[in-house]
Amino acid sequence: MTYALRAGADAEQIAAELLEAQGMRIVARNFRTRFGEIDLVARDGESLVFVEVRLRVNGYFGGPADSVDVPKRARLIAAARAYLAKVDPEPPCRFDVVALDGDKPRWIRAAFEVAG
Repeated sequence: MTYALRAGADAEQIAAELLEAQGMRIVARNFRTRFGEIDLVARDGESLVFVEVRLRVNGYFGGPADSVDVPKRARLIAAARAYLAKVDPEPPCRFDVVALDGDKPRWIRAAFEVAG
């Protein structure tokens, strides 16, 4: 496993532990579709939460949360729709981001919304 893959897996584990400590239940990891991947899918009460985990070891290209730009959001939304096609009835949903600067996580609830 390359350094980048290991760092990404470690970041996802840190994020999962943070969310679980807040009472959320992880129901899927690394859900892959032709549109992209959802790092974590979690249950927060009745809500289904799609979680993007972002890691930056330095701020040269901006912070980790800044990297969840419009094209990335579109891919996440498309992947979430593919996941939801398998869920009946469709629960309330939201998109969260867990941003890590090094190994320090910052949880951004409802980081963005889906228009229309």
